Amino acid sequence: QVQLVESGGGLVQAGGSLRLSCAASKSILMINRMGWYRQAPGKQRELVAAVLSGGSLNYADSVKGRFTISRDNAKNTVYLQMNSLKPEDTAVYYCNVDGHSHDGHFNSWGQGTQVTVSS
Repeated sequence: QVQLVESGGGLVQAGGSLRLSCAASKSILMINRMGWYRQAPGKQRELVAAVLSGGSLNYADSVKGRFTISRDNAKNTVYLQMNSLKPEDTAVYYCNVDGHSHDGHFNSWGQGTQVTVSS
């Protein structure tokens, strides 16, 4: 199974930026879908951004124009660049990748990284 390790979370003031990283433990041959989700206290986990294998992108309305999802194939890493952060962006952020490695198909979640935006 491919494990995903997230990093890049932290405390930032409103208006600031953070870049989250999600590194895979094994080489990924193909990604069917990759996405970033978040869960705030007392709320359900929600989709923040996703990209399909064909390149189509999907962003939550609340983050459009501020967040960008991307990947580095050589590093087997998925990123979420977050700009113009708001206090309501405070949550635990999770990455999810559905794809294929040398061991076959996998669908993995990261352990989560805390993002806190102060006003």
